[in-house]
Amino acid sequence: MRAETQNTVEQIRKSLTLLGQRMDLETAPHRIEEFNAMIEDPTLWDDQARAQKLMRDRQQLMDKFETYNRIKQDLEDNVELIEMGEMEDDEEVVSEAEASLAALKETAASKELEALLDGEADANDTFLEINAGAGGTEACDWASMLQRMYVRWAEKRGYEVELQSEEPGAEAGIKSCAYKISGPNAYGWLKSESGVHRLVRISPFGKGTRETSFASVWVYPVVDDNIEIEVNPADIRIDTFRSSGAGGQHVNTTDSAVRITHHPTGIVVTSSEKSQHQNRDIAMKALKSRLYQMELEKRTAAINEAHENKGSAGWGNQIRSYVLQPYQMVKDLRTQYETSDTQGVLDGDLDGFMAATLALGLEGKSRADAQAEN
Repeated sequence: MRAETQNTVEQIRKSLTLLGQRMDLETAPHRIEEFNAMIEDPTLWDDQARAQKLMRDRQQLMDKFETYNRIKQDLEDNVELIEMGEMEDDEEVVSEAEASLAALKETAASKELEALLDGEADANDTFLEINAGAGGTEACDWASMLQRMYVRWAEKRGYEVELQSEEPGAEAGIKSCAYKISGPNAYGWLKSESGVHRLVRISPFGKGTRETSFASVWVYPVVDDNIEIEVNPADIRIDTFRSSGAGGQHVNTTDSAVRITHHPTGIVVTSSEKSQHQNRDIAMKALKSRLYQMELEKRTAAINEAHENKGSAGWGNQIRSYVLQPYQMVKDLRTQYETSDTQGVLDGDLDGFMAATLALGLEGKSRADAQAEN
């Protein structure tokens, strides 16, 4: 077997080892049997939330187990084909098997990264907020560009995207927006996007000068109904107001929009749907999710990711730079991952950046560690 092919085989085996460790391969068949026994309980669906969580956990484990076995079998089959082809001096068989191994290596590496999405809330749906920062109208326009970027990323993955609230800018773009994004591992993938995003470009508003704009992104998981988060009524203020949105397909103009302020943490959440009752429910769920996110981060010592430390949307706090002038480059300041395909990124091609940040976790590095090194 050629050295390059042998290296490919070793990389696939390394990915398999991590996949096996992450799902606890030795106990996986036994746990699947336990799940199967539980779903046969006729009283299971008496508790809808518990039943749905059980079914989701079972399916996730089965998917991981089947993926592991499929990659392992494909690896063995192609290695066997190469050995047979070399014995029979059949270069065509060898070449086809090597090509299959190269593709399998990419699949295994992708699954290896997905295996890192095993945090307590990684599998959950997520809320995503975008707020314009320093830069006035330029920043509001930049915030709307980020809005489009994340919506496109989510839609490419087949995720469901629901606009929760939106406040337009005075002249262009948006001051802020909030979304609920639903799909497998939505929070696990998007959580690395929390932080300040910096844009450098020639102003599109007639100035003809190079401008720098900032916007902040905040991502936190949707809390499962079976997770109890207590909110003291004395700690919150609920305001109703008329939405200033543009209406139409994006925002409903309504007198029943709701804003909840949590005094102990300073967290503010809003919802601008048609029903005031619905808005209260959505906003309260968003608040509980934010509080849950903060507790998760305290537990994992990721203090630099926490709400109180994310910093203002301006100089010195950015996690990623998007440079459109005088050259084309998007660069993540934590991982040093970069690409000159700026249009692709703005059209939602973010997987490379997210994968690079997940890989930091594989190396045991925090964001602060990575930034200190670079």
